[in-house]
Amino acid sequence: MEKVYTIDALLDGCKRGDRKAQEMLYHAVASKMFNVCMRYASSDEEAQDMLQNGFIRVFKSLSTFREEGSFEGWIRRIIINTAIEMYRKNINKQNTVQLDEMFDQEQDLFDMQRLEVSDLMKIIQQLPDGYRIVFNMYAIEGYSHKEIAKSLQISEGASKSQLSRARAWLKNKLLIIEGGGNYGSYAR
Repeated sequence: MEKVYTIDALLDGCKRGDRKAQEMLYHAVASKMFNVCMRYASSDEEAQDMLQNGFIRVFKSLSTFREEGSFEGWIRRIIINTAIEMYRKNINKQNTVQLDEMFDQEQDLFDMQRLEVSDLMKIIQQLPDGYRIVFNMYAIEGYSHKEIAKSLQISEGASKSQLSRARAWLKNKLLIIEGGGNYGSYAR
C-alpha cells in the first residue's frame, strides 16, 4: 500500500530540499496550475513554460510561505505573477494587432450546442495578448483595474480599455459561433 502524504508533509519535505517531496507536490497541484497558465498563454507550449518557470519560483520561495492561508492559493499567485512577468518581457517582441484586423482573420467555428470548457479556453487563447491578460486578471482572477495597472505597468484607463475590447472581441466571436459561421460584415 502506497503511503499518502498531506500537503503540509510535502511542504516540510520541500523546505528541506527533498526532491521526492518536490516531485509529489508538483504532481499534486500541477494540473490545476496548468489550467491557470492556459488562460494566460496563447499556446500549450507557452503555458508549459509558464508552469515550469512558476514552479521554479515556488520551490525557491518556499521559505517565504507564512502559512497564513491556503498553500495552493500562494502557489496560484506565484503562477499568475510568472505569467504576467512573461507577458511583460515578451510585449516588445510581439506584434500588436488592432481589433479590426482580428475580425478580418478567418474564424474557427464551434457548435454552440456542444461548446465545452476547452472550446471556451481556445476562444480566450485567441484574444490578443494584452486583452487576454487583462480579461483573465479582471474577469477570472478578480483583480481591480488599479491592481492590473500596477502589475502590468499600464494606466487604469488602459486596463479598462483592454477589458472593454476583450469583451467586444469575445462577444463578436461568440455571436459568430452562435450564428453558425455567419460572419456578416467581417467576411473576407
